[in-house]
Amino acid sequence: MKISIATEIEAPLDRVWNAWVTPEDITKWNFAISDWCCPRAEIKLEEGGQFSYRMEARDGSAGFDFEGIFTKVSPQKSIHFHLGDDREVKVEFTETGDGVRVTETFEAEDENSAEQQRQGWLSILNNFKSHVESKE
Repeated sequence: MKISIATEIEAPLDRVWNAWVTPEDITKWNFAISDWCCPRAEIKLEEGGQFSYRMEARDGSAGFDFEGIFTKVSPQKSIHFHLGDDREVKVEFTETGDGVRVTETFEAEDENSAEQQRQGWLSILNNFKSHVESKE
């Protein structure tokens, strides 16, 4: 099953794109709830390049690495990647009259309900939106 989520960001495309692909930015938005954080982000943005984002509970009680390999990179348009469990993800950046629409489409995993996954990914995307819109 594929799940799609999207948000509109009131910012220029270059700011949106850079916040998505820059480790210093990724660590500021890549978590679903405020009890979690992303202390480390490594990224080699090219086809065949890898990424690894560490996601942890702020109290140190849990954590995991969110990892994958880029399969297609179209600068300021889209990013395609395979996750470590071989699920496919596509992120699209579309300029609108007011900014940029970011759409993520991902294959659901079997451990959590589709709605839980949609809500978790959407929370991270909303953190991304807030982060980008707060930048000058």
